[in-house]
Amino acid sequence: MQILIIMLAVLVSPFVLAQSAIEPREFHSEVQEKRYRALIGELRCTVCQNEALESSNAPLAADLRQQVYEMLMDGRADFEIREYMRERYGDFVLYDPPFAGHTMILYLGPPALLLIGLITGGIMIRQRRRMLHKRKPDT
Repeated sequence: MQILIIMLAVLVSPFVLAQSAIEPREFHSEVQEKRYRALIGELRCTVCQNEALESSNAPLAADLRQQVYEMLMDGRADFEIREYMRERYGDFVLYDPPFAGHTMILYLGPPALLLIGLITGGIMIRQRRRMLHKRKPDT
């Protein structure tokens, strides 16, 4: 029985350790809390790969959440907070980077690849039809 309990503890411990610490925050209104949740959901942790500040357990993410909270309590607008983070950490901190020369491939790449794929597929289908038409004996 003790071995079963030990095995269960070993299996469950990574999940318990993976839980993020609760950071109690006091807000003046529900609107402020919603703004805070939205901001930390759309800002990316600069240490973690593709993880929002909201769900990151990195110490830097905790510092950034605290910074967002303080700026929000100081009365700064969401735009100001995003701009401050972008100026300090670059466009990487934003999940939705602005349309600019260096981010153009992010926005234009997928539609361009889709268009190239459709054109290539159309050309291949047309060539196959021509080949099949030429092979058919006239009856």
